[in-house]
Amino acid sequence: MGTQKQSLLRLQIGLAFFGLLLVGLLSGAWGVLLPGLSDFYHINKSVVGLLFFASATGYFLSALCSGFLTQKLGLRWYLILGTTAFLAGNLILFIKPPFALVLLTRMLMGIGVAVIEAGLNMFIAALPSNNTSFLNYLHAFFGVGALIGPIVASFLLNAQWDWSATFLIWAAVTLLLLAGFILFFHQPRAISAEEPAKAEQGMQQPANASESSLLAALKLPIVWLATFYLFVYCGVETSIGNWAYSFLLEQRREPELLAGWIVSGYWLGLTLGRFIFNDLAKRLHISISGMMYLAIGGALLGLLILTTVPGGPADVLGFGLIGFSIGPIYPTTVALVPDLVPARFVASTIGFLIGLSTLGIALFPWFAGTLAQYTGIWSLLPYTAVLALAMGGFWWGMARKLKTSEKSEIALKEKLTA
Repeated sequence: MGTQKQSLLRLQIGLAFFGLLLVGLLSGAWGVLLPGLSDFYHINKSVVGLLFFASATGYFLSALCSGFLTQKLGLRWYLILGTTAFLAGNLILFIKPPFALVLLTRMLMGIGVAVIEAGLNMFIAALPSNNTSFLNYLHAFFGVGALIGPIVASFLLNAQWDWSATFLIWAAVTLLLLAGFILFFHQPRAISAEEPAKAEQGMQQPANASESSLLAALKLPIVWLATFYLFVYCGVETSIGNWAYSFLLEQRREPELLAGWIVSGYWLGLTLGRFIFNDLAKRLHISISGMMYLAIGGALLGLLILTTVPGGPADVLGFGLIGFSIGPIYPTTVALVPDLVPARFVASTIGFLIGLSTLGIALFPWFAGTLAQYTGIWSLLPYTAVLALAMGGFWWGMARKLKTSEKSEIALKEKLTA
């Protein structure tokens, strides 16, 4: 029986990785699809930014009710609901509806993506032992998808496929994910014998605690610091991810296929960063706080290379370094949540953190597009540098709070020695 539970657990973890890979596929492809979508609907960069706002609205709505829904529906139906919304959104975009409906569809897809991300982060965060590594691996699969997405989209566009064709491909892959959740999340995940209490408290909150747990968590300043930290992080990641392709075409005059490959290099760097940056920091005995500062510094160095050394090789190095440096920031921050709040607050806090922080996916790429529309796409680099510096400020505030919390300090030492 124990072997069956462990086999089920491994299968569920694999499905979780596949789910983040799917989310990454579409996230990575969006930047390549934006020019074709703009031409089809005859809209400029500023109007295209409304797509980001629509998606973030879905994230925000999901954040408000994630704890309540997981308590009422259970993790399985919560994930099925989000995956179904994501599937429906892809099918609607495939038929190229009016732009107003595209905005509503993006909001629906935002809800779906937020539910998938929050649910899978809750699942992995509740795993016994070393969930920092597991969460980095989980988000590394997002990077794998984001790496493949621009390549697939660029290939289809160069093969004279319509921009909407990619959404049919994502819909087909989403069907596989939906089937997996239906078949293999039919019972609570297998619980390791050494940590039943943690899973019991973290994944199954009391019925009267879901709303109060979120309110209680929001009274903690470090929760807001973490939220704003990831809010700006999402701005850095998606501003580069969505506008780098346009930057390479318009500012660097790179061929379309090469530009797509360079953007994929950015996502490759992000993926590698999530697989190895955290483990490398542990081997070098670099603290989590030091790793965060190193990551932000690496992103600034990549932006400096792009600004001062024009040309194809510098573009590859600069975007790749930015991706590699920022890779571990998001999953490592999420992995800290169980150490920042009581166990019964974890699900609500993670849902809020992911949902609200990803409003940065809308605000910052939209503002980057608006700047590009009125000042030129060259503004992407200094704009992203300002965001990276703001991240450094928020992490400085978080690090100070973490040092004053005895619980967090002990937990961080355990993570570094795990």
